[in-house]
Amino acid sequence: MTHSGRRIEDYSMIGDCETAALVHRTGSIDWLCWPRFDSDACFSALLGDDDHGRWLIQPAGEILATSQRYRPGTIILETEFRTASGCAVLIDFMPLRDGTSNIVRLVVGREGRVDMRMQLIIRFGYGVDVPWVRRSGNTLTAIAGPDLLSLFTPVTLQPAGFTTVSTFAVEAGQTVPFVLAYSPSHIPPADPVAPDTALAATEKFWSDWSARCCPAGEWTDAVSRSLITLKALTYEPTGGIVAAPTTSLPELLGGERNWDYRYCWLRDSTQTLRALMSAGYFDEARAWREWLLRAVAGSPKQMQIMYGLAGERRLTEWHATWLPGFGNSQPVRVGNAAHVQLQLDVFGEVIDTLHQAGLGGLVPSASGWDLQLALLDELSELWRRPDRGIWESRGEPQHFTYSKVMSWVAFDRAVKSIEMFGLEGPLERWKAIRHDIHEDVCANGYNRDKDCFVQSYTTAELDASLLLLPAVGFLPPDDPRIRRTVEAIERELTFDGLVLRYNTHKADDGLPPGEGAFLACSFWLADALLLIGRKEDARRLFERLLGLRNNLGLLAEEYDPRQKQMLGNFPQAFSCIALINTAYNLAQAYKAGEPSRAVRTDEPGRS
Repeated sequence: MTHSGRRIEDYSMIGDCETAALVHRTGSIDWLCWPRFDSDACFSALLGDDDHGRWLIQPAGEILATSQRYRPGTIILETEFRTASGCAVLIDFMPLRDGTSNIVRLVVGREGRVDMRMQLIIRFGYGVDVPWVRRSGNTLTAIAGPDLLSLFTPVTLQPAGFTTVSTFAVEAGQTVPFVLAYSPSHIPPADPVAPDTALAATEKFWSDWSARCCPAGEWTDAVSRSLITLKALTYEPTGGIVAAPTTSLPELLGGERNWDYRYCWLRDSTQTLRALMSAGYFDEARAWREWLLRAVAGSPKQMQIMYGLAGERRLTEWHATWLPGFGNSQPVRVGNAAHVQLQLDVFGEVIDTLHQAGLGGLVPSASGWDLQLALLDELSELWRRPDRGIWESRGEPQHFTYSKVMSWVAFDRAVKSIEMFGLEGPLERWKAIRHDIHEDVCANGYNRDKDCFVQSYTTAELDASLLLLPAVGFLPPDDPRIRRTVEAIERELTFDGLVLRYNTHKADDGLPPGEGAFLACSFWLADALLLIGRKEDARRLFERLLGLRNNLGLLAEEYDPRQKQMLGNFPQAFSCIALINTAYNLAQAYKAGEPSRAVRTDEPGRS
């Protein structure tokens, strides 16, 4: 069975803050990388077919109705199946780790009697490595090289070719457990977790954690769900946050814009920190800042735009040629070649993140300031160079306007850190460079014919990143150039009211054209509308974006207004972060009765 007819929004996520699995609404786990987000997958049907690995539990006969929900305040998934003979609920979760990694699946009888079936197809190495399987009673072990999976269940397991199957029945009041555990193959597998105890402990952890969320007015529930998703995308041992738990979910079905997002991007750092601090999660914000400092530590000349979960630097890209890809979208990429690109905006992101951490009460460390001194020294020589830009163009380097603006941000925040925190640094030199960059952007990044800021110094094309100019304080929201830029993007860079990153049909980005609307950018438009005084328009756009979430409150990277479906890796941290920040901005605006300036707290410059 191929999965080309399935939609990204038909999936949900479960996780243990070290890895995650995607569960289809039919009860099939189609994607799982164990033991980390970026490990070789043992379930890869998401990007191929059933034979590339999946774990299915569902009624054996006709299913009359299916519904899904998360238990409130948790990432514990419940899938209810109704048949002619009764009703059963499949409860899926991953307990937080205590030395072992587990997926627990509980089949609970609610009404009558339901005949069920289970099929387990384990494939390591992104669907290509068939393990050696042994069965002893109701326990199964599967080994391939360094990896071992063990399945524990009271039901009888039967071989079926290179798969394992089972049929069983569940009656009202009964529970049939399945526990799949991962361990390195060179050590004996651990005893299975007790399913009921693990469920209670997992529910308590997530309920207690989500209860700490600061209110966001009428949007608190949406914010809470996005925060839970963001927490689940956090690699707990290091504090790193992956952009998504998946690779190669396409930005255009059948296209080539398929990327591995199981890494941590510096691009997201300031907005991530703001989202966590606004919601009251300062421990997570501190862990993210400390991950950032460790990842970037070293020669400023070697700073990358993204790193691995623990700060790994070699993210070599290769293609899994045996996988047809989601919706036959190829290639399926593992690794990300963009990690070696020069993107000037990351200098501003790192320094702004550390500045915002100080404003939020996270005490700056001496090593953090020393790092900023070194980065600014490097940036003072680099900022006039062309780069690949925030969107990681694979075409020729350009003088991207947003890259220059974020270079200005780097020096602006450094100046403010000296003035506000009493730190030592070459204040007058940094002020002079800040002034030079501001003058350069206003002279070359603003197109007089188009009467707005544009993507780069040599084009008249627009770019959604320009929506962030007032947010980062480059110019005040009431500057006519900002208003005209926001209105131009709203008018010319949207499809059905949703924002495109840029016009891929006119861009020299080294890739075939075509992609969906970028959801984070659409939230940025709502923020920009709020800043320029169009509060009701901002609210309408935000509520429309909330309506694009799937039935479980999750968002992918992009959305196709034509086909009414999600695109890109899923669930997407950047979309969650943007939703959280916009919700708090709107909540503050409606509480205060005036447009919010909470997007960032720095006073804008003027030129």
